[in-house]
Amino acid sequence: MNPSQHPLSPDELDRIDAYWRAANYLSVGQIYLLDNPLLREEPKPEHVKPRLLGHWGTTPGLNLIYAHLNRVIRARDLNVLYVCGPGHGGPGMVANTYLEGTYSEIYPDISQDAEGLRKLFRQFSFPGGIPSHAAPETPGSIHEGGELGYALLHAYGAAFDNPDLIVACVIGDGEAETGPLAASWHSNKFLNPAHDGAVLPILHLNGYKIANPTILARMDRDELESLLIGYGHEPFFVEGSEPEAVHQALAATIDAALDRIAAIQNAARAGGQIQRPRWPMIVLRTPKGWTGPKEVDGLKTEGFWRSHQVPLAETRRNPAHRKQLEEWLRSYRPEELFDEAGRLRPEIAALAPVGERRMGANPHANGGLLMRPLRLPEFREYAVQVDGPGKVVGEATRVLGTYLRDVVALNATSRNFRVVGPDETASNRLDAVFEKTDRAWMEPILPEDVHLAPEGRVLEVLSEHLCQGWLEGYLLTGRHGFFSCYEAFIHIVDSMFNQHAKWLKVARELPWRRPIPSLNYLLTSHVWRQDHNGFSHQDPGFMDVVANKKAEIVRIYLPPDANCLVNVADHCLQTYNRINVIVAGKQPAPQWLTMDQAVAHCSTGIGIWEWASTDRGVEPDVVMACAGDVPTLETLAAVSLLREHAPDLKVRVVNVVDLMTLQSPDEHPHGLSDSAFDLLFTKDKPVIFAFHGYPHLIHRLTYKRTNHGNFHVHGFREEGTTTTPFDMVVLNRLDRFHLVEAAARHVPKLAPMAAYVVQAVRDKLIEHKDYIAQHGEDMPEIRDWGWQYRTAAEAGD
Repeated sequence: MNPSQHPLSPDELDRIDAYWRAANYLSVGQIYLLDNPLLREEPKPEHVKPRLLGHWGTTPGLNLIYAHLNRVIRARDLNVLYVCGPGHGGPGMVANTYLEGTYSEIYPDISQDAEGLRKLFRQFSFPGGIPSHAAPETPGSIHEGGELGYALLHAYGAAFDNPDLIVACVIGDGEAETGPLAASWHSNKFLNPAHDGAVLPILHLNGYKIANPTILARMDRDELESLLIGYGHEPFFVEGSEPEAVHQALAATIDAALDRIAAIQNAARAGGQIQRPRWPMIVLRTPKGWTGPKEVDGLKTEGFWRSHQVPLAETRRNPAHRKQLEEWLRSYRPEELFDEAGRLRPEIAALAPVGERRMGANPHANGGLLMRPLRLPEFREYAVQVDGPGKVVGEATRVLGTYLRDVVALNATSRNFRVVGPDETASNRLDAVFEKTDRAWMEPILPEDVHLAPEGRVLEVLSEHLCQGWLEGYLLTGRHGFFSCYEAFIHIVDSMFNQHAKWLKVARELPWRRPIPSLNYLLTSHVWRQDHNGFSHQDPGFMDVVANKKAEIVRIYLPPDANCLVNVADHCLQTYNRINVIVAGKQPAPQWLTMDQAVAHCSTGIGIWEWASTDRGVEPDVVMACAGDVPTLETLAAVSLLREHAPDLKVRVVNVVDLMTLQSPDEHPHGLSDSAFDLLFTKDKPVIFAFHGYPHLIHRLTYKRTNHGNFHVHGFREEGTTTTPFDMVVLNRLDRFHLVEAAARHVPKLAPMAAYVVQAVRDKLIEHKDYIAQHGEDMPEIRDWGWQYRTAAEAGD
């Protein structure tokens, strides 16, 4: 659809064009100028930055959209959040928040006068200044522009459960080529107009990426329109390069799109059956680098990829470039825009909304301002009754599912909590949540479908990218959530995790950014119980990625049983400005600790399991350490074998729930002091450590410790296939037999019998291989193994 009316009066047209010119002027100034911000004299070399960093090409289009959104916000009293998708739109976002006054309110040193302009220009992409992207430092932003592909996901995440919010999401045509963005268009199938806000996607086609044309911009108009209609949108097209005509067309089109959104929401909120609407979107086609130099050194620049970054690259050393820069800046007629003091003229400034209606001051862009604490049930009520270690078998994530079910129920009225996952909520044994809610679904529902409803609180789609992006947008606007995923495939969002961690790191350093709810991952269907799916599903390496990030941001938890899992999850849901990673299996497994024991154990994050140890009152001969549910099981089985074959051996069992306790307190706030670490692991005794993930992570976390040289870590060695559960641990030498062999090799007290122990272990492993080859399942002694419980007094004999 192409609205053809001209809604702007001559006065409105002049003011909106002036506002756009002012934003463009400030954007160019940020990229180039150190001084002389209002061109009160001819630019000199020292007025220009020695290193020109930043990106011009997408900026004029972003400024155009911002100015026009200001108009409709004032006219309609709208609540609008601006998500800037093009990765290098920082100059425009900073310029617009400065023009509307938000920037100076947050950063008073960047005042609205000539000196403030000088500082505004100087700080951009300058040491000690601000990044060239729309970053946490940028008011009004919830989206880091450093990586492309996630803008539309963040927009929809912000719109879920925000009925009065309109999220204007500008999507660059380069960004539109990324996989996550291409899938993001399907987000409209999950947006419920009855209780969600609206997303207005604005696909900005300026034709070029860094050095190539973009696919969507080169597509035939009819083909592109068909594609967008196929995605479920009603596309409105605005195209041109003549400013007055584009202003009128864009104003009319935004009005039409907003009228359509209002009609959709009014119909849905009037009652009756809710069906998926065809939401409007805008395709804006303008030249790349619009209003900039048309040619530089005889080469086409405006409307071409050469305008992507810094069109005039030699302005400090090349007088011709510097003259061209002056002509470019003066083309915006700054003397008409700013008064003698350097302030934006009042008649132009009046275009901007006021107060929280300014997009830079919208509280949704600083979600902690709106954050409401979750209502949480008493987690102790979900306790698995454990009469003795290992006497009860349970499914940890199934227990967690009942807890999450009640979190959903307690927050149903506030609409403050969502569960997301890639089609795995039931597979991961969290299906108890469906007793209180359904999966969100706006497509047709067949009679045989189950747990699908427009008002569902669970977001499931077979894309980890979509799940992560939606949840990030939801959290960044002040709400809470929980993301469960198969462990091997959380790697799909490694890069998204990185960007969110970077956002949190910077946001924590900004006093005006309020804390937001933590990003909580549950990684399940994990490496040690993916024997049926095979090698492709076996990878615990996400922990390594997480451990790279700043200590104040990340936490990694490996609860050994259901009671610990519920305890850890309850804690994580109460935290802010963090990324919590919980790794726990979904398969039936022995339960070790009572709820009271689990609370004590999880509170410290690490501890001796006295009931499994035999060293009370004396120094241990060996420390058997474990982190993870399957490593815990194999460690206890190994301890049982050691008791049988070497009853005089003094064994200490140390279990780790909070992985970061292994680090030095200088590296992580949860880290044990050196003295506390030495008390647990000793200063000189062998430590046989069974770990859920790659062994080098334990070495990395403990390398500064006194006894690190005696750590012998068993974990995933990149060996896997479709096989039996026990064979998976055997392949990676994490099994009880290999742990016993390690003890025999490294414990001096076992040296006289080491050769016999090693031989017995190898014989047992041969027996295991023969058995599974014949029977297709693990040996009965493995399947039926259970911890032989002894009292503490007996354990100390």
